[in-house]
Amino acid sequence: MSNQKKLSIIAFSGDFDKLTAVFTLATGAAAVGYEVNIFFTFWGLDAIKRKQGRSFIGSNWLTKTFGFMMGGLKVAPNSRFNFWGIGPKIFRKLMKKNNVATLEELVDAAKALDVNFYACEMAMHVLGLTKDDFIPEVKDVLGVASFLNLSEGGQTLFI
Repeated sequence: MSNQKKLSIIAFSGDFDKLTAVFTLATGAAAVGYEVNIFFTFWGLDAIKRKQGRSFIGSNWLTKTFGFMMGGLKVAPNSRFNFWGIGPKIFRKLMKKNNVATLEELVDAAKALDVNFYACEMAMHVLGLTKDDFIPEVKDVLGVASFLNLSEGGQTLFI
């Protein structure tokens, strides 16, 4: 049995501030030696899309509409005080001004620290997505039972 600490995060939200929390916790834990697993589901899948920006990805007109509305990290809205998309720009500016890693820098750090990215199989089916729609760092597509087995013995957070 391994003594390595484990943190598993369920990334449900595609909001800028919540994704920033996901990747801040993930990179912080990985930097101090935790095994870190992020399970992206529903709107959280937007963070790991291969094609950033608004694009019509999906298997039919309805899922393609969702794909277009989910524009990726660069247009992720704030959960509060979005101000028609200006809120995340203000946050990015404040983050840079205060020498805090931006969301994109945190995602790059998570990749460099070997954080494990997993996509939710059920949410992918609902949204008409395939593994090819995601960045190559997505380790696997999992169902809930597989994710629960993977996260067993560690701390699990839902964001």
